[in-house]
Amino acid sequence: MKTDKAPCHSLFAYSTLLALFVGLTFSAVSIARASPAADGAAARATFRANCAACHGEDGVGSAAGKSLHVPDLRSAAVQKLPDAELARIISDGKSAMPAFKGSLSEDQIHSLVTHIRSLRQRK
Repeated sequence: MKTDKAPCHSLFAYSTLLALFVGLTFSAVSIARASPAADGAAARATFRANCAACHGEDGVGSAAGKSLHVPDLRSAAVQKLPDAELARIISDGKSAMPAFKGSLSEDQIHSLVTHIRSLRQRK
């Protein structure tokens, strides 16, 4: 009795391809989920290096910042500003705040806006 091996080989090939596809999908998902944490860490580091001296680590304002009357970044007044306005303030500066468009990339500025938004949750 002769058996036809072609259906078995096809089933094995399809199963292998399906397993490979599922594995790659899970890898891509895990990488995509890891990226926001990395971006968040970079934004926190940028905030610490450029903003925390006046705005404080938590956005409330350091002693120096409070003497300059910097706003509480967690306040409703700041949080209700559109993202584009916050990005413009970071880029161009405001009052005693220097402009950062020469020292920060657009991506860094937008990540700072996201970080400022996250401060309201820590209130």
